[in-house]
Amino acid sequence: MSAQTPESRITSFAQFYPYYLEEHSNVICRRLHFIGTTAVIGCFVMIALTGNWWWFAATPLVGYGFAWVGHFFFEKNRPATFTYPLYSLAADWVMYADILRGRVSIIR
Repeated sequence: MSAQTPESRITSFAQFYPYYLEEHSNVICRRLHFIGTTAVIGCFVMIALTGNWWWFAATPLVGYGFAWVGHFFFEKNRPATFTYPLYSLAADWVMYADILRGRVSIIR
């Protein structure tokens, strides 16, 4: 039997979000998440403007691409998406909103 890790005991988003923020302590990782989420919004804007649904195929590439570079090269951890995909997706948007509100910093 494998050892139980702190994240394996998470049973709610309220428990998950503080863990998520800890996993995003590196400012460059947070910046890359912000860029990726902004690019996802851009893809949806392009769908609305052009009617071209191929932009939808780009959303996971730009969203996860920037985020995973942040984790693998700067944060040096495993993305929470692999363990908690739905909580992680929701937390990406909450952190994005928190960055816009100034609650989470992307400035050193």
